[in-house]
Amino acid sequence: MMYFWLFVSVTLASLLMTAGLRRYALARSIIDIPNARSSHSIPTPRGGGVAIVVAFLLTLPLLGQLGLVPLHYLVALGGAGALVAIVGFMDDHGHIAARWRLLGHFSAAVWALAWLEGLAPLNLFGVSVDLSWIGHALAAFYLVWILNLYNFMDGIDGIASIEAVSACLGASALYVLSGFTDLIWPPLILAAAVLGFLFWNFPPAKIFMGDAGSGFLGIALGIMSLQAAWVSPALFWAWLILLGVFIVDATITLIRRFLRGDKVYEAHRSHAYQFASRRYGRHRPVTLAVAAINVLWLFPLAWCVVVLKLDGLTGVVLAYVPLVLLAFKFKAGQLEGV
Repeated sequence: MMYFWLFVSVTLASLLMTAGLRRYALARSIIDIPNARSSHSIPTPRGGGVAIVVAFLLTLPLLGQLGLVPLHYLVALGGAGALVAIVGFMDDHGHIAARWRLLGHFSAAVWALAWLEGLAPLNLFGVSVDLSWIGHALAAFYLVWILNLYNFMDGIDGIASIEAVSACLGASALYVLSGFTDLIWPPLILAAAVLGFLFWNFPPAKIFMGDAGSGFLGIALGIMSLQAAWVSPALFWAWLILLGVFIVDATITLIRRFLRGDKVYEAHRSHAYQFASRRYGRHRPVTLAVAAINVLWLFPLAWCVVVLKLDGLTGVVLAYVPLVLLAFKFKAGQLEGV
């Protein structure tokens, strides 16, 4: 690959920046102290996700200069990602009210959709469906949900990093297999930035991502999925399949907590992956299980949608059914001790 050096350089830059951020966090006592709602038991530095943000955003102008990514896509990714990262960074260093966070998140979503021209027509059972302005509104809520669920799911060592790397590398492989090789660079570079951080975040984690990193990953992955839909509707469905573990766990947990009358914006430990980590007493088996599900179950189904032309919505349903059963098996959204 002609520009493979980019992947290696971004990985090394992220790795070194994370090391520096860890030293800074330790020196300034920017530490995540365990509490009753935590899934970890050892005080750990936080804010390492800033390395992912900086490594990725600094590479975007180079991708544009090399002609690897169109300008409108770069502006959508860079502007929305930077805004979400700033909001997350401020929240990491001092609490921001939920309404102001949501305002920032929706502003980022609107910015991205303005440059992407909204939601592309989707293919449903062989029929192209253009939802027009309703689709654009739904796309804004989709982006805000994806970035928030990524924050919710960043609760045990390595899980958010593994999910991002799996989804990005899986999407890149599908782009190549389907002949859309010009799309690979944003997900490949994001995977590289996360891999550098993952060296420090793999269980047992030496530093946490923080809201700046998790929110940034959520909005970036959401934008990549919407941009892919303009190239081929099947690619959008493939992204939904690749992100299935996070989408299903977070959505079921939110619905059950909402129906119970809980304050859904408050921290908790009732996601399926959190129950699973407590059942097995460690984070690593759960994180590795997520990686295995992504590689052995979700990627093959996404491949069926993109390469074998399986109906996209059918593929999503087939992918999600076992994930829903797993979520209920591991008590997603249930009160602890019940």
